[in-house]
Amino acid sequence: MIIGVIQFPGTNCERETSEAIRRAGMQPVSHRWNMSIQRLSSYDGFVIAGGFSYEDRSRSGIIAAQDPIMDAIKIESEKGKPVLGICNGAQILVESGMVPGIEGYLPGAALTTNRRVEQGTLLGTGFYNAWITICFDGAPPGCAFTSAMQEGTCLRIPAAHAEGRFLFSDDLRDEMLKRNMILFSYTDEQGSKDPDFPVNPNGSLCNTAAICNASGTVMAMMPHPERTPAGDAIFTSMRQYIERCEARPAEPVTLLSSDYYAPREPLQHYRAPSDAHELVIDLIITDNEAVSVENALRQRGIGVSVSRRTHWEISMDAAHTEQSMERIIESGELFNSNKEFITTTAAPGGSRSLLVRERDDSIGEHAVDALTNWFGIDSITSIRHGVIWTITPDDMSTADEVYALVEQTHLLSSPIAHRSMIYEA
Repeated sequence: MIIGVIQFPGTNCERETSEAIRRAGMQPVSHRWNMSIQRLSSYDGFVIAGGFSYEDRSRSGIIAAQDPIMDAIKIESEKGKPVLGICNGAQILVESGMVPGIEGYLPGAALTTNRRVEQGTLLGTGFYNAWITICFDGAPPGCAFTSAMQEGTCLRIPAAHAEGRFLFSDDLRDEMLKRNMILFSYTDEQGSKDPDFPVNPNGSLCNTAAICNASGTVMAMMPHPERTPAGDAIFTSMRQYIERCEARPAEPVTLLSSDYYAPREPLQHYRAPSDAHELVIDLIITDNEAVSVENALRQRGIGVSVSRRTHWEISMDAAHTEQSMERIIESGELFNSNKEFITTTAAPGGSRSLLVRERDDSIGEHAVDALTNWFGIDSITSIRHGVIWTITPDDMSTADEVYALVEQTHLLSSPIAHRSMIYEA
């Protein structure tokens, strides 16, 4: 049995992934993103390995999800072939719509910034690396990843990610629970769930560590089962599934978009609160995130130029505003003056700028905590963080059509994890 180990620029877990596949009695074959997609049909299954594809530019997994190889893997998956995405591979599967598997591969879930929360207090955000426990909660009939273990089995395996917090709507959550599509949950070593850190290392809804599509043939798992023999049952299950399905492939099952896909909210214009100060930060050096997004759009035939700036909205007690703003800027907490600067430059005429914010603004919340507790700036009442993406079409006569195409790619924001607003300087 031949398993294609899919690698993108920045993938770094291909070796341990291949070793886990070998331990399960299968043959791994390295397949890079720019190799012939015709070879994919000769593989019996796929693992999208972990790492930092495209340096997590824009957000983890979204650039790789736009690559033509993912369209080809969708076709192979529809034949019943198993697809496992681990960590960054899980992010790619979520961003491509392969999980949870809403018809048309529409986005239904998100993997976003970690929130380490204890009793309502945000302890930290960003990258977290530790050994954690996950337990098998149940699976759809014939699932490709769980036949070698019993329900309730717990695995002690490593986790290492910065954007691993699963989000989905209440309706989709209920449907996934009903269909056993939330395969693994974060627990303590006795198998008990606790929504707080450290049992839940990233703040995922329902303590979710892994989800699958309704057929049980595609799984997105944030922790790393390939890094320890403790996770071998997942790969053995893949082998057993392939053996079972050689004669009769699994029938694909999709979730109806009319039930579980919420279209984007209508764009509103951003207006800063009357008591707020804005800082717009630009890079002195080349912005590789904007370059990667622009390249991904052009690869899909969308001719645009893309730029990106960081946006901070800071509200404070009026009596200390001027002095506090000076201290905030001097702190270096909101931007690095060695490579960034405060800008007042307006976007090019005819372009559209979108201010994108996380619905749970962990970065802004953490900034308030750092500036208050580390720098003693106690006049801050709130900070909101966002990114201003500016899109300039090559052909302005088709601008509205181009903006719609850009929105459909979800490259700039996730409809589940973000809010977008039209920004005018």
